[in-house]
Amino acid sequence: MQNKRWFPRAGALRTPLRILYWAPLGMVLTTHWYNVRVISGPSMQPTLNPEWSLSKDYAVFDKVAVLDKQDCHREDIITFKSPLDPKYKLIKRIVAEEGDTVKTLPPYPLKEVKIPKGYVWVEGDDPFNSDDSNMFGPVPRALIESKLVFLIWPPSRVGKLEEPKLPLSGTGPTFRRAMAAFERAHSRQSRVTPAAKIVIPESV
Repeated sequence: MQNKRWFPRAGALRTPLRILYWAPLGMVLTTHWYNVRVISGPSMQPTLNPEWSLSKDYAVFDKVAVLDKQDCHREDIITFKSPLDPKYKLIKRIVAEEGDTVKTLPPYPLKEVKIPKGYVWVEGDDPFNSDDSNMFGPVPRALIESKLVFLIWPPSRVGKLEEPKLPLSGTGPTFRRAMAAFERAHSRQSRVTPAAKIVIPESV
């Protein structure tokens, strides 16, 4: 009996060919513009890696946004080189920017700090499990590498991280989590006195 040669159908080749076609673009994007990181550790809980989730969070981080060092602002979640050891990358939230005055948390030795030019104050959302500016002080913007754009895993949490808002009503777990997130954000923001903006009057 003559052996028949097997040739893959065109449809079977379509997906692998598409992958090969788009792979170079994906490499460029992840190398120069964006990257995907697995969030590890509890310092950003419950915003990232919440205890109730069965999976670690995966997030896309924008590297282009930080080429202009002024494009990262209060409440942005960023990655940066540790000022104590640049081999380590940290993920924290910007709490204050240059010119702002922030009320610190223990163990920082000063009660208040005015953020110098070219620096930011960063903290984890779980202050009891975070080594952040309350330990090592303001962070140079030059150490910032990327900022979080959106989550891509787990499926139940895919999307952008929205600014916490006061929930109007409810009683279940979702309502309680939303209320807790709003209260944390309010408490964090209440510790910051923004830099005074000088308004230059228009010439008559």
